[in-house]
Amino acid sequence: MTGRNAPEIVLVGTLDTKGREIEYTRGALQRLGCLVTVVDSGILGEPDGCAADVTREEVAAEGGHELEALRHAGSRGLAVERMLEGVRAVCLRLLAERKLDGVLCLGGAEGAILGAAAMRALPVGVPKLIVTPSASGRRPFADFVGTNDAMCMHSVVDILGLNPIARSVFDNAAAAIAGMARDGGGPIGALGPSTVGLTMLGHTTPAVMRIRARLEREGYEPVVFHANGVGGPAMEDLARGGSIAAVVDYTLSELANTVMNGIHTTGPERLTVAGALGLPQVVVPGCADFFNQGAPATMPPRYRNRKCYYHNPFATLVRLSADEMVDLGHMIASRLNVAKGPVHVITPTRGFSLADVPGGDLWDPEADAALVETLATALRADIPYERVDTHINDPELADLVAERFLAMAPVHA
Repeated sequence: MTGRNAPEIVLVGTLDTKGREIEYTRGALQRLGCLVTVVDSGILGEPDGCAADVTREEVAAEGGHELEALRHAGSRGLAVERMLEGVRAVCLRLLAERKLDGVLCLGGAEGAILGAAAMRALPVGVPKLIVTPSASGRRPFADFVGTNDAMCMHSVVDILGLNPIARSVFDNAAAAIAGMARDGGGPIGALGPSTVGLTMLGHTTPAVMRIRARLEREGYEPVVFHANGVGGPAMEDLARGGSIAAVVDYTLSELANTVMNGIHTTGPERLTVAGALGLPQVVVPGCADFFNQGAPATMPPRYRNRKCYYHNPFATLVRLSADEMVDLGHMIASRLNVAKGPVHVITPTRGFSLADVPGGDLWDPEADAALVETLATALRADIPYERVDTHINDPELADLVAERFLAMAPVHA
C-alpha cells in the first residue's frame, strides 16, 4: 500500500482489442475507491474505447524498443516477447514510485502473457490477478504464474464485448484486486537472517515437520516449499531476492524428475542457487526414489511395468532404477560441488519416502544403495557427507539434520 486509503491499481490490457472491457473495469475499480493506471500493452491496432495512462508507445520505449519496430519484428511472437519487456519495466517503475499496490490484467493468450511477465517480476505479496479464457482446461499455468503468487481467474466468455457474464466476471475481478490491495499482506522483501527455506512433499512430511519445530524453538523462521517442480525454484528465487538466508533441502524429487523428464522436472539451476549465493545448506535426498507421472491410465507404456505408487487419482509415483539413481547421484553432486558456501549432505540408508520401506510399493534397497554410494564418490572431498542407518522420516534423522544445520547456520536475531 502507498499509505493512502485509495489503493493504486495498475490495469494492463491490449486497448486495440479489449478497450471497452478495460474501460468498464477501470470504472468498476474507481467505484471501489481505487486509483487506476491503465497500461496499454497492445501492439498492432489502435486504442479503441479507452484512453491509456501509459501508452503503448511509452511501454515499448521503456522496454528499449520503438513501437513501429515491434510491428515489423517479423512474427507476432517476437513482437510480444519484446513488448513484455516494456510492460515489465513500466510495472517495476510504478512499484518503485509507490504507484502500484496491485496489478490486474484482462487478456486472451498473448494479452495474459504480457501481463503475467510483469507480475512475475514483482515481489511476492503484491496482489496480482489475471483474467483470461486461457485459465481453463488442461493448460499449463507456468507461463502465467511462474514461481510467483499471481492468481488466474477464468473469464468464462472471451474478453470481447460487454454482456451480463462479462460484467459479473470483471466486477468480481475488480473487487478481488481492490480488496487484496487494500487489506492484503503487502510485498515481501528481505526476511532477515533467521529465515530458512525447507523443501517437502507428503512423503517427507513427518521429518520436515519435526525439523521445522526444532528450528522454531531455536528462534528461526522456517518457510516450507512444496517440491512439486515449482516449490524448489520458488525457494531459490526468494533466496536470490534476499528473502531466504539458509536452506534445508530435504526433498530432491524435482531432481529425480529432471533425470527422468517427469511432471515435476525443473531447470539446470535447481540445487545451485544457494551454493552460488554462499548460503548455508543441508541437503538430504528425500523422495529421490521416484519421479512423477499423471493418472495411472495416462502413463507411457514404458513405465507400466515399473514399481509404482498410486498417490491420488491424478498422480502416480514411479520408481527409479539403480542405473537412474547413479545418474541422479552424479547430478546432485555436480550441482553441489560448485557451491561457494557451506554444504552438508546426509543420506538415510533405509529408504527415501513413505513408500520406500520393506514391503512398500517403491522399496528397492539396491537402487537406494546406488544413490548413496554414488554421492560418496562424486561429492567434492571437502563437503561433509554422512550416511545414517535410518529411514527418511525417522525422528533420529530429522534431529541430526536439525543439529547439523544449527551448527553451520548464520547468527540470527
